[in-house]
Amino acid sequence: MTKARLVIVGNGMAPGRMLEHLFDLAGDAFDVTIFNAEPRVNYDRIMLSPVLSGEKSYEDIIIHGDGWYEEHGITLHRGEKVVKIDRVGKTVTSEGGIVAPYDKLVLATGSNPFIIPVPGHQLDGVLAYRDLDDVDGMLKAVEQGGRAVVIGGGLLGLEAAAGLKMRGMDVTVLHLLPTLMERQLDPAAGYLLQKELEGRGIEVRCGANTKAIHGNGKVEQVELEDGTIIDATLVVMAVGIRPNVELAKESGLDVNRGIVTDSAMCTSDPDIYSVGECAEVGGRVYGLVAPLYQMAKSAAHHLCKLEDNDFVHAETPTKLKGTGVNLYSVGEFGDGPDLEDVVLRDANRGTYRRVIMRGNQVVGAVLYGDVTDGMWYNEMLKSGQDISEIRDTLIFGQAHQGGAAADPLAAVANLADDAEICGCNGICKGQIVKTIQDKGLTSLAEVRAHTKASASCGTCTGLVESVMAITLGDGYAKKVEGMCGCTDLGHGDVRRLIKAKGLKSIPAVMQELEWKTSGGCAKCRPALNYYLLADWPGEYKDDQQSRFINERVHANIQKDGTYSVVPRMWGGMTTSDELRAIADVVDKFQIPDVKVTGGQRIDLLGVKKEDLPAVWADLNAAGMVSGHAYAKGLRTVKTCVGSTWCRFGTQDSTGLGIKLEKFMWGSWTPAKVKLAVTGCPRNCAEATCKDIGVICVDSGYEIVYGGAAGLHIQGTTKLGTVKTEEEVMEIAGAMTQMYREQGFYLERIYKWADRVGYDTVKAAIFDDLDSRRAYNERFINSQKFSQTDPWSERVSGVDKHEFNPLAVFGEEAMEPAE
Repeated sequence: MTKARLVIVGNGMAPGRMLEHLFDLAGDAFDVTIFNAEPRVNYDRIMLSPVLSGEKSYEDIIIHGDGWYEEHGITLHRGEKVVKIDRVGKTVTSEGGIVAPYDKLVLATGSNPFIIPVPGHQLDGVLAYRDLDDVDGMLKAVEQGGRAVVIGGGLLGLEAAAGLKMRGMDVTVLHLLPTLMERQLDPAAGYLLQKELEGRGIEVRCGANTKAIHGNGKVEQVELEDGTIIDATLVVMAVGIRPNVELAKESGLDVNRGIVTDSAMCTSDPDIYSVGECAEVGGRVYGLVAPLYQMAKSAAHHLCKLEDNDFVHAETPTKLKGTGVNLYSVGEFGDGPDLEDVVLRDANRGTYRRVIMRGNQVVGAVLYGDVTDGMWYNEMLKSGQDISEIRDTLIFGQAHQGGAAADPLAAVANLADDAEICGCNGICKGQIVKTIQDKGLTSLAEVRAHTKASASCGTCTGLVESVMAITLGDGYAKKVEGMCGCTDLGHGDVRRLIKAKGLKSIPAVMQELEWKTSGGCAKCRPALNYYLLADWPGEYKDDQQSRFINERVHANIQKDGTYSVVPRMWGGMTTSDELRAIADVVDKFQIPDVKVTGGQRIDLLGVKKEDLPAVWADLNAAGMVSGHAYAKGLRTVKTCVGSTWCRFGTQDSTGLGIKLEKFMWGSWTPAKVKLAVTGCPRNCAEATCKDIGVICVDSGYEIVYGGAAGLHIQGTTKLGTVKTEEEVMEIAGAMTQMYREQGFYLERIYKWADRVGYDTVKAAIFDDLDSRRAYNERFINSQKFSQTDPWSERVSGVDKHEFNPLAVFGEEAMEPAE
């Protein structure tokens, strides 16, 4: 059967979601070609603000990596802007001269930012805020420092201001109207928002009209109509967007504010559809993601000739991302003769609540400070519920109806199945419940992977967890991620803020993140030490006093106070010279026990603390280095003899294991890491219970990860199969680096993968080649500062006080308590 040729102009979030629906509905019935003006794959534009603030990287916000396009047979033309549509011949032509025929065409050309045509608007340093290139431009400006002037006090402008402030720039927001976010907030809430931002060090000037931007080739000053001059090194214009309709207009399609479509998202040409910010449906254009995803679903259904999913307008709540401001606005909030409102203010708590009604129906709500009832008001707005019986208590929220006590779980339990939980992705409560039950899901990561609920901006995470708790009952136990009693912040927040605020020492972290104790504790100090090491390679100096005893002395303490010493044996291989050196050390220092470990090494047990440097010196002289048997880092790479000796071996597993160990040793990780390379599927090296395992097969190398064989028993998950050793090395480095950057202290790889989602790991490390290489390059850079043998350093005198016994008083030697 001949496939229908589907061409898509644009590769944003709306067409990406449309294709997901299309593949679910029609399998591979379409031959898909995409033209993307940007030189990259599809990414989550909602998360540009966290990328700007430093909370996320580009790799974190990729929606569809290279592997996804390959899996579905999609032809993706990157950096190719379409300049012509031939509606008679049914072809599109790109700027680079690529011509693609179509049976059906989807225009998803997005929008263009509005640039105020004031003098100086073309100077270097004047940017919009619409895509990743704009963010990259801002980050380059951050490196120069100075003041950023953000023109526009709407949603995007304030998110840009917050992100630049978190990056360390001075920030001034200029807004033409008297209060901020006037399209989403009434004046009272706008005032509270301005007060909050000013309290965070962001200067806000409302009623400010920009007259000109001055500078000699680049931005230096901004002049206002009233004559005020503001020094600036960066100007961000965030004053609005316009649907990008030029291509449609030149092609003779009906265009108004946007590309005019019907409720099936079909344009005036029956073979051309439009979705996203460029589309106008029902006389409206949209800039928030929830309605764009509804457009995507409608278009996919109609492309498959299913007429059961027309686009229907629904009010979309507004929230601020990346600012830490609690704000919720939905529906109408203006004044009118047929509107009534009720307001509740609490000056001490800094909260404000306003509910707007028409007759006996809620038509709008504005909440600031405490937004827990936002979803409840929105459900009443959508359903048109008659509120006459609860009108007198409506303003106090859901928990106060009928005198009920506040119970967030009860509030979610009382929601109807069609109540929207995730606004970004349009996911309702019933969908989440059904998916949990049908697929036996038990973790937030699994729910995100299967439903996409909370997978975009993340602000609905608490609601999703509540739905899980209600659905699973006693089978659900929310993981507490608090670090310790010294801080209210969890590991995730601490990791995020270290990067976002550029904190590069333990005292800086404790001061800026408002630690409750003067110097931390045995739980938080080792974690902070690791996070700083991982995030600032070459800049942060390892704090030995923030390490446990095993890591301080680079040997494992035993129950009698002696230590075990484990030299590294690359891939489990050794030589007669190494064995003689070990035997000599055993005799010289009267080491009582020698044991072969499960990781194919030799353990010297019972070494006295004061003898450790001398033992290491002799082992170093024989060419042996620390095996890091004490480390939160690479322990071993277990191997079998592979094709070198075994009649079943398919590849040189021993040689590959040695290469991996020599590549990866030395780096600190959130918890211990064990690898294995087995020469065939008989699995003699036990690769399927390791953190990362490689199984050699005739066609190459199967890579698995996330295994455990200790207190927790878990088999590995398959990542994929590659053909070369070089790909194995790159993937191992990339996965280790992704784990280093995202893992919480003491969290093994399988726990990290459970938390972030196995699909997320696969997308970043296996499917997306650019993402994989970026992670691997960061790992290689970090290794420049990590691959130093700690035994050799201590032999040369580093931290020698650690190994000197204290003075003897009487007949007893005083040893420090461990």
